[in-house]
Amino acid sequence: MSVTTTVAGGSGSVDVSDAIENLERDTLGASWKTALEAEFGKPYFRKLKDFLISEEKSQVVYPPVKEIYSWSRLTPLDAVKAIVIGQDPYHNVGQAHGLSFSVLPPTKLPGSLKNIYKQLSADIPSFTPPKTGDLSPLAKAGVLWLNTVLTVRAHKANSHAKKGWESFTDAVIKAVLERGDGRGVVFFAWGLPAQQTIGRLGINEDKHLVLRSVHPSPLSAYKGFLGNEHFKKANEWLRERNGEEIDWTVLSATGTKTSRSAASTSS
Repeated sequence: MSVTTTVAGGSGSVDVSDAIENLERDTLGASWKTALEAEFGKPYFRKLKDFLISEEKSQVVYPPVKEIYSWSRLTPLDAVKAIVIGQDPYHNVGQAHGLSFSVLPPTKLPGSLKNIYKQLSADIPSFTPPKTGDLSPLAKAGVLWLNTVLTVRAHKANSHAKKGWESFTDAVIKAVLERGDGRGVVFFAWGLPAQQTIGRLGINEDKHLVLRSVHPSPLSAYKGFLGNEHFKKANEWLRERNGEEIDWTVLSATGTKTSRSAASTSS
């Protein structure tokens, strides 16, 4: 007996194969779709699609299909001021929604995000730590919260690593590096995997600011993340180089009420 697996869509349930096949057409932000179009026809991307279809049919996968590319709809290519490189999505129920380090309410704040808020409070005097872990307001303010692997099997960290996502997210970062306006951006490289991504891509540090430290995880934060002044340094650099900064305080006003609808806004 054959089973048709479905996922929730905007107008009801749709076959998971169709959802994955049309993922870029239906959910990738317009600016990114244009910049990344060459990737869609490459052999690695076909293999990635086949793997995702198989996983979605046989396993629980996070984030929900419609939110895999939420980062692209919240942060258009020309709006990127900074990139926070994550590894892969949170792998427990109700956590991942397409942005690195971010969780939606009522999910409790992960330890890493608590430490990010601690450092933001130290660096930005007007920042008040919110009760929500939804980083969508900062995504809209120009912070690209990008995991190098965009999906994960439930309860199995790194289970979708080395399946093709890394090549795709490398292309995402390269699209930022190759923007026509020539603006530099800030890279937050917390932990060895993020720093290896920076090294692999050969980021020009005369043009871009790379901020490195240990990961904000409770296991390592006190070994160099807390006290690194990364958010303060990022704004100082952006003001000097580009005449702009990131308004980190947009999170302060979010309180406890937030909505998944923010990620559905196409750019």
